[in-house]
Amino acid sequence: MNELVFEVTQESDGGFVAECLSESIFTQADTWEELRRNVMEAVKGFYFDQPQKDISIRLHLVRDEVLAHG
Repeated sequence: MNELVFEVTQESDGGFVAECLSESIFTQADTWEELRRNVMEAVKGFYFDQPQKDISIRLHLVRDEVLAHG
């Protein structure tokens, strides 16, 4: 089984952007649930001309937070 890893970042407006690390697959959404659906649809569309195969999809949420100290 192949695995596709998506780096997910949360935008300042609250939406999400997902970028696959190994293929040219990108998508975005306003909510996490919508992002999950969009990622599945984007992967299906990317491989539309290839035989169905088992693919595991990992969503890796990257969170950047700056803390002030002192």
